[in-house]
Amino acid sequence: MPLLSIVTFLPLVAAVIMAALLRGDDEAAQRNAKWLALLATGATFLVSLFMLTEFDPSDTGFQMVEERAWLLGLSYKVGVDGISILFVLLTTFLMPLTIAACWNVTHRVKEYMIAFLVLETLMIGVFVALDLVLFYLFFEAGLIPMFLIIGIWGGKERIYAAFKFFLYTLLGSVLMLVAMIAMYVDAGTTDIPSLLRHQFDSGPMSLIGWQVVGGLQTLLWLAFFASFAVKMPMWPVHTWLPDAHVQAPTAGSVVLAAILLKMGGYGFLRFSLPMFPVASDLLAPMVLWLSAIAIVYASLVALAQQDMKKLIAYSSVAHMGYVTMGIFAANQQGIAGAIFQMISHGFVSGALFLIVGVVYDRMHTRDIAAYGGLVNRMPAYALIFLLFTMANVGLPGTSGFVGEFLTLVGVFKVNITVAVIATTGVILSAAYALWLYRKVMLGDLIRESLKSISDMTLRERAIFAPLVAMTLILGVYPALVLDLISPSVGALVAGHERALAEYSGRLVDIAGN
Repeated sequence: MPLLSIVTFLPLVAAVIMAALLRGDDEAAQRNAKWLALLATGATFLVSLFMLTEFDPSDTGFQMVEERAWLLGLSYKVGVDGISILFVLLTTFLMPLTIAACWNVTHRVKEYMIAFLVLETLMIGVFVALDLVLFYLFFEAGLIPMFLIIGIWGGKERIYAAFKFFLYTLLGSVLMLVAMIAMYVDAGTTDIPSLLRHQFDSGPMSLIGWQVVGGLQTLLWLAFFASFAVKMPMWPVHTWLPDAHVQAPTAGSVVLAAILLKMGGYGFLRFSLPMFPVASDLLAPMVLWLSAIAIVYASLVALAQQDMKKLIAYSSVAHMGYVTMGIFAANQQGIAGAIFQMISHGFVSGALFLIVGVVYDRMHTRDIAAYGGLVNRMPAYALIFLLFTMANVGLPGTSGFVGEFLTLVGVFKVNITVAVIATTGVILSAAYALWLYRKVMLGDLIRESLKSISDMTLRERAIFAPLVAMTLILGVYPALVLDLISPSVGALVAGHERALAEYSGRLVDIAGN
């Protein structure tokens, strides 16, 4: 059974059915579109769970591989390993909750649901693709539905935010396309498993009068870095993210923060570290320092925000700093912590944007100053908000703690100074997260407009229940994720160290001669 193809294209099939069969924009048509999208995403999640039961964590290679001839000698090839399967599960888990959060949408509902269904197919495609061309098509095509979601259903400045998001991510990916062409010319294949075994030249080379240490590997690494750094996003190419989050509808913000940002981290793990190990090692100090700056800078900027969404957006930039640090620490703890952090951030950041959406649906403002004392009217909401605030801070017992702790342990082994600077981000995150909670939830209920506000509905509580469960389960039993990824991470680290040892041996031979 082609499980991966089913998981990947089931949402797209539902989108086609919706576009072909559903007519009109009356209340019944809107309701049918919502239910069809919810059923399709729910079915996709169930199939992905079946896929998980068929997965063998001890096998460090790609599993459930499907390969078919496709276009001009290219192959449609998909598969998962211990790293990518988690991102597939994260996507399929979050999409039904995202659709359920769209229930109050009334403007062009069918098109809205189609955009999210198409986006789910493209996001899953990124994580399962085992061919360079296929990966690039999924990676770039994902821009289109998100561009439409922000540009059509976003806020007042939606057009500006949508184009900024599109241009930043597209321009970064142009260099990646050039690098992929160079990889094909050098290796003679676009097959990702074959490229992982191919040794790209790491000897010094001259380029326009400049001596490039690390040779072709360095050039390819920089080209991929341009794309993945924007996608994460890393400082200083992060400025599109706050605008996109503020203008995007709630569901768009959830998908953007919880899944789309993870494509950058996944790209580093799938391409940069294993395919260009020498360049990764040479340029790792730059990434570590950029990450440390991002953590401190974004946390300080978050403290100055007056818009709830923008504060959480800068929080995401800071948390992604831990991810890039852990990946380029290139050891077991760092990489495992980075992956765990991405999965945890998917649950926590998604929940935080949903939390903002709950009060925005009622009051139509995200201004922090417009709230205060909500705990008096919304006790259930206050409890949920507190839990995810603590998870965002990294409180032990929540999933947020495990990823940050492992990442910092991994970085500490490589660069103590960077680890110490990054640790200050834990303190700063507590400052802005608790400040936000205090301003919105605590104090006296003074404003008349808030005195009639209602607590969360049954639908809203049902949306948060799985997120609460996963945040607490992974906080107290992280082995659920770590046992799944450890063999693949171990193989990645071993391959990286082996490549560096061979490179060092070549340098010794050259020096001896």
